[in-house]
Amino acid sequence: MRRFFQNLKLPGALSNLSAVALIFLVTLGALTLWLFDPIPLQNIRLAQFDQFQRWHLRPYDPQPVRIVDIDEASLKSLGQWPWPRTRIADLVTNLNQAGAAAIAFDVLLIEPDRTSPAAMTQLWQGRQVSEVLRKLPDHDAVLAQALAGRNVVLGNSLANTGTQEPIPKISLPYRIISTGAPKPQEWLHGFDSAVYPLPILSAKADGLGSLNFATDADGVVRRVPLLLGLNEQMVPTLSAEALRVAQGAKNHLLRSSEAGLQDVRIGALTVPTNARGEVWLHYTEPVPERYVSASKVLQGQANVDLLKGHIVLIGSSAAGLMDLRFNPLGQIMPGVQAHALALEQILAGYSLQRPAWARGAEALAMALGALLVGLIALGAPAKWSTGFFMLILTTVVGGTWYAFVSHQLLLDAVNPAIAIIFSFGLASGLHHLVSEREQRWVREAFSRYVSPNKVDYLVKHPDELQLGGQRQTCSFIFTDLANFTGMMESGDPARAVSLLNDYLDEMLTIVFKYEGTLDRIMGDAVAVLFSAPVEQEDHCWRALQCALEMDAFASGYAAKLQAQGMPWGITRIGVHSGEVIVGNFGGKNLFDYRALGDPVNAASRLESVNKHLGTRMCVSEAILNCCPPVPVRYVAQLVLKGKSKPLSVFEPLATTDAAACAPLDKYTQAVNLLRPGKDHDPVGARQAFESLSQQYPNDPLVSLHLERLQQGATDDLIVMSTK
Repeated sequence: MRRFFQNLKLPGALSNLSAVALIFLVTLGALTLWLFDPIPLQNIRLAQFDQFQRWHLRPYDPQPVRIVDIDEASLKSLGQWPWPRTRIADLVTNLNQAGAAAIAFDVLLIEPDRTSPAAMTQLWQGRQVSEVLRKLPDHDAVLAQALAGRNVVLGNSLANTGTQEPIPKISLPYRIISTGAPKPQEWLHGFDSAVYPLPILSAKADGLGSLNFATDADGVVRRVPLLLGLNEQMVPTLSAEALRVAQGAKNHLLRSSEAGLQDVRIGALTVPTNARGEVWLHYTEPVPERYVSASKVLQGQANVDLLKGHIVLIGSSAAGLMDLRFNPLGQIMPGVQAHALALEQILAGYSLQRPAWARGAEALAMALGALLVGLIALGAPAKWSTGFFMLILTTVVGGTWYAFVSHQLLLDAVNPAIAIIFSFGLASGLHHLVSEREQRWVREAFSRYVSPNKVDYLVKHPDELQLGGQRQTCSFIFTDLANFTGMMESGDPARAVSLLNDYLDEMLTIVFKYEGTLDRIMGDAVAVLFSAPVEQEDHCWRALQCALEMDAFASGYAAKLQAQGMPWGITRIGVHSGEVIVGNFGGKNLFDYRALGDPVNAASRLESVNKHLGTRMCVSEAILNCCPPVPVRYVAQLVLKGKSKPLSVFEPLATTDAAACAPLDKYTQAVNLLRPGKDHDPVGARQAFESLSQQYPNDPLVSLHLERLQQGATDDLIVMSTK
């Protein structure tokens, strides 16, 4: 990771504010979708939850919960549904005798039994038959008598009719007590009407529970509510009532906050729920042991151990009874199985949760992931940005999988992952486009700024494109623009850069005019060499003439800008010549054609020493010895920083201010008194420079030597302690 950030560069693409703004807009768009949470995003999130369940099913842990199934075998053996209520009464009686802790009906008993004697009397109008039928007991009454005191929970159904129909007044066998936020029913799934079992049955039942599920838009049952809203009141579901009746409890105690429900306490059990009072189901493989056929119970063939002390749910897996649901495993299951799963999890103390902080954490992961991946992809090389993208994506997906497997938490990885993938794809595309544009620009700039002689030579001598070098005598020019950093900080950087580009463009035009080879550009500084790669016999003269013309341009350019109020600095130049090694240096993957050796460093030092001498250009004696005579004046014997041997240095008169400088003959007479030899006279030199200083106080070299003499110098040797 450390190496990644060391190699990370954020050039053109990231500096493009439009591209950066686009990544922020993508992130903002993703967060907006997250806020509104449309059904397609919900379906994607739920599909991920379902897939996690398929990959990691809950192991079946037997709990005292059993389903008595009105299955196809029962219908075939005992007749089609609906069965007479007397048969249902027998079923309740047999279950009670087997020791069931509670019996909960996942069927609606809301209409009178059509097989009751009273109903048959209407069908059979014969007087003799009617008399016989009137003497028989009513089937619903028989069932009501069987329900009494046997811990039976009957199912009711809630609906939304939009008519606000009056709810039947019945005596409810439970109380719901709420602590925490007022009106917690506003968080529950709400309904406005209810259908209850026959009053004769409801009156004898120990519990009444709603059979409604909280299905999602795709119809899959993933959650079972414990409480539902019915207008201004709250009602329990079949699962909650079965749990209450099995424990002999009287109340449902729910705890809530401003963020919704937190848990429901039923008897000795506290059940964590989501904000809407629901329990998330973690499915198991289909387990036949969960079911007992209703026909076996009625025929006395059921294993009593499978029923004793159990919460028994009576439901149907028969296709004709239409109580089949879809589960997250892609299977069809009886609706009663959802209640059984919820009760199993509650009794086992197992809780699959989508915590209240989940959406906030997902939004944070989405925002940070999309932003980081997008911005990195804009600026970093492809291999680094792809690696970072895979790291973030793996962290998000792997983290949610770990949370599910190890902590039973449901966190959404898909929607953050989609935002991250889209941000990465968009940023990578922009990076590619910008990189291509920059590469085209670089190629064009390269064709303009790389020395034509270097390009021509390498085209004609491709064998030279290999590592290595050779000794060769070359000349060098180093230039530097004074105080450019200060100009950047104090003024408009964009304006300064534009002026710098114009300045460098003309400086390089002069270099190429004299067929110099551009070694490198270092900000506002330029390094030039002559006689490489193509040898030039007159390389010293070319270097000197090139430097003089560069100085003339730079001085005029500075004067023009200063007249406009732009504090443009002077250009300092150093010129030197000597034997160096020239060639390609670097490695197998990247190398550079340049010169290495002491003369290169000396030329660079000559440029920087100008600021200490007060001059604009310093030329070494090695250059002048190879050129036709050029008007210059002697500066001194300089021992440059990092060197041990002195170098004779001269200042071209063309680079001086003629009005401010002493006449050449007088200056030469004064400086010769400093130079060791027959004319050496430090006292006389001091008197001469004092006289010149009075007449030409702005001559930098006169001031330099006078100051040295006043400090005790006795010769022309100057040892530089700084660059």
